[in-house]
Amino acid sequence: MTNAALLLLADSRFPTGAHAHSNGVEAAHARGDLLSLADLSDFIDGRLATVGTTEAAFAAAACMPGAVWVDLDRELAARTPSPRLRAVSRTLGRQLLRAAERAWPSLPARELRSLHREGPMQSVALGATAAAAGLTPADAALCSLHHLVGAVTTSAVRLLGLDPFDVQAIAANRTPVLERLAAEAVARALGPADALPANNSLLADILAEHHATWEVRLFAS
Repeated sequence: MTNAALLLLADSRFPTGAHAHSNGVEAAHARGDLLSLADLSDFIDGRLATVGTTEAAFAAAACMPGAVWVDLDRELAARTPSPRLRAVSRTLGRQLLRAAERAWPSLPARELRSLHREGPMQSVALGATAAAAGLTPADAALCSLHHLVGAVTTSAVRLLGLDPFDVQAIAANRTPVLERLAAEAVARALGPADALPANNSLLADILAEHHATWEVRLFAS
C-alpha cells in the first residue's frame, strides 16, 4: 500500500523551491541538444543513468537507520564537481528542511543544517526527511528519481512547448526503470559511504557553470 507521506514528499507542490530548477534542461535546450520528444526521452535516460543513480543511492543511504549524514554529505559533495551544482544542491537541501521540519517535527533539522554552512546536500536532506516521515530507503530512492524526472519533464514543457500529454507518457514509461534503479540504490546504500556510486556527466557540469553566467534565464539551474 502506498504511504501517504511518500505522496506528500513526492508532490511537486511540496514547497522546496525545486520548481525554479530545470535539472540541466534549459542549458541543453539552448545548446541545441534537447529540441524534441525523442531528445527528451534520451535526456531523461541519460540523467537517470548518471546523476540519478548517484543521488538515489545517497538518498537511500541517508534514510538508513544509523546513517552518518556528515560522511554522506561530504562524499556526495565530492561527487559533484560543479561548484554551481553543489550550491544548487545545498540550496534545495536547505529549503527542503524548512518545509520538512514543519511537516515532520521529529526531523533533526538542526543537526542536518550543521553539516555545512550552506545547508546539506539535497539527497542527504531528502533521505533524512524520508526517515522522519516513516518511509523506507527504497521510498527515499524512488522519490529522488521521481523528483529528477518531474523536474526535467516540467521544465521541458515550459521551454520547448511540447504536448504535456506526450511528455507525461514518456515519464510513465520510465516507471519500471525507476523501480529497478530504486532497488539497486538500496542495495548499494548498504555499503560504506565512500563506496556509493559516483556517476555524473562532465558535459552537464560544464553546462551548469555556463548557465550560471547567463544574464537572462527562465530557471535558476
